Amino acid sequence: MRHIISILLENESGALCRVANLFSARGYNIESLTVAPTEDGSLSRMTLVTTGSDKVIEQITKQLNKLIDVVKLVDLSEGVHIEREMMLIKVRTLDEGREEVQRLSDIFRGRIVDVSDRSYTIELTGAGDKLDAFIAALDEGDIIEVVRSGVSGIARGESGLKI
Repeated sequence: MRHIISILLENESGALCRVANLFSARGYNIESLTVAPTEDGSLSRMTLVTTGSDKVIEQITKQLNKLIDVVKLVDLSEGVHIEREMMLIKVRTLDEGREEVQRLSDIFRGRIVDVSDRSYTIELTGAGDKLDAFIAALDEGDIIEVVRSGVSGIARGESGLKI
């Protein structure tokens, strides 16, 4: 089962490395990882996506809580949450296909952020399924490059991950 683990950790060099080493040493896979400072400059928020049984996820969270850099964590998958991912995709566009790519971008609420004679670069934000569907809607040969940010997630409602 897929889990999104949100972690508050000390904003120090080596903190990300220690989390990655924990996963590597135990043979767990990280599907997606995003890290950025929070409103408190001494803390960073890491959003990590991994898969595993409930027992494996329990082991992961216990091991993460033992790390000195980890202040607090929550498995967002256990409750209602919002998750988003950002993608930049460069698409080959020739005269006859430009309008079709623009129309498709509009349907998926994307934004064309760069235009050249032979390509569009489109920015899309949404759930991973939406981004996958956009890629599937394009002709495979027209895709030049894809860059995805990884998942960012937050619990819905009043609750928040704070110390």
